Amino acid sequence: MAVRPIVRYPDPALRNPCAAVDTFDGDLRALADDLLDTMRAAPGVGITAAHIGVLKRVTVIELSREDGVRVYVNPIIENASDETARHTEGSVSMPGVTDEIERPARIRVRYQSLTGEHVTEDADGFLATCIQHEIDQLDGIFWLQRLSRLKRDRAIKRWEKMLRAPG
Repeated sequence: MAVRPIVRYPDPALRNPCAAVDTFDGDLRALADDLLDTMRAAPGVGITAAHIGVLKRVTVIELSREDGVRVYVNPIIENASDETARHTEGSVSMPGVTDEIERPARIRVRYQSLTGEHVTEDADGFLATCIQHEIDQLDGIFWLQRLSRLKRDRAIKRWEKMLRAPG
């Protein structure tokens, strides 16, 4: 278990789709543990292997310690509601920059556990938002791409200003 360096925006690696996991072993469990440690240190509530430069379809989400850690391997959204909800989103690859994004309010996600077991789960609220956000990243879609051009340009300017700030 280790905190790994996080790939920062605008690194082109954040636009690469991740490959499906086909080996469920100790290396995969170690990757999930490293993702959890890295996410907590960031801090964040979700992280993908792509955020640490590993192009595998693995994401870890922990909305709170009470809710527990969720690991999704090879997640796919099977169904999404027509009803939408807005939540503030950001990224461990662009800390300090957030904006509201509208997404389906409820989803059904199919994924595999760390042992390869197939699981289907229904999610709503902030969990549904987080799962969709992380699956986007696994598909090579950075969250800024979900913003209007104006909001995206403003978010990038805020990020660039933060990078230039002393300290």
